[in-house]
Amino acid sequence: MDTEVNISYITLSGYVELSKYRHLYFAIMFTVYILIICSNSIIVYVIWTNKSLHEPMYIFMAALLFNGVLYSTTVYPKLLIDFLFEKQIISYSACLFQFFMFYTVGGAEFMLLAVMAFDRYVSIYKPLKYPTIMTKTTVNIFLLLAWFFPACHIAVQVILSAKAKICNLRLKGIICNNVIYSAHCVRSRPLTVFGVVALLNIAILPIVFTSFTYSKIFIMSYRSCNSFRKKVAETCIPHLLVLISYFCLMAYDVIIARVESDFPQTVRFVMTLQILLYHPVFNPLIYGIKMKKISKHVKRLVCSNKICSL
Repeated sequence: MDTEVNISYITLSGYVELSKYRHLYFAIMFTVYILIICSNSIIVYVIWTNKSLHEPMYIFMAALLFNGVLYSTTVYPKLLIDFLFEKQIISYSACLFQFFMFYTVGGAEFMLLAVMAFDRYVSIYKPLKYPTIMTKTTVNIFLLLAWFFPACHIAVQVILSAKAKICNLRLKGIICNNVIYSAHCVRSRPLTVFGVVALLNIAILPIVFTSFTYSKIFIMSYRSCNSFRKKVAETCIPHLLVLISYFCLMAYDVIIARVESDFPQTVRFVMTLQILLYHPVFNPLIYGIKMKKISKHVKRLVCSNKICSL
């Protein structure tokens, strides 16, 4: 079934009319997209090329930043195309594919943050056993599961949605997230139940695990010396900031798109900007500035290309 689904820009229409500023929007979003790709890719390259950073913590960090590139590539190309045309349309099959990629990558973000929390927990609580627990094989298994586990959950939802009868051809959104459910004539019970299961397994449980793990780490650091507290703050706070940021965006997606709550237009606008602009740029800034070893290598890379002076 290849039904054409019209995607209207209702979220942004209260602030600027798209038809008047289409090319300005395109220029801004294209610039942001290039910034996201470059900032994330630079840190991934730095981790990849420096053997001193070939540790589980930095490998997981590179995977998280690579995940950000995948997320942006899922959203931005279609948005850029939409800014160039009067009508923003997408085939239903393409919409389902964007839905699959959007939530697979989103679930992978929570899984990777949970894995990073586990890595920090083992490093701090069992430092002597750390090399035997966090082996190269263990790291590879965690990375595989981080993307494969969410993909399996979302694939079931995509299959059920593909079989659903379509009645509404106009969606209130700029990307194919949970709003595709409003296109169905009837919301099937299996789709609803499995949606809750997927939300629990790839978002809620990883958040609970990550929060519990970091709480134990911070309790231990509170009882330790100042140097240990400083080390914990340097390695754990960036992960925690990213988790809080992404949790807010996930909560927005569930409340606005799925529950369809009537939020003020200003709140919708701000949260939509965070999804498209803020979060994909937030990760490389946090890790590039807060993580001293990465910051040092990034500065060295930039200075070696004569962009700055030592």
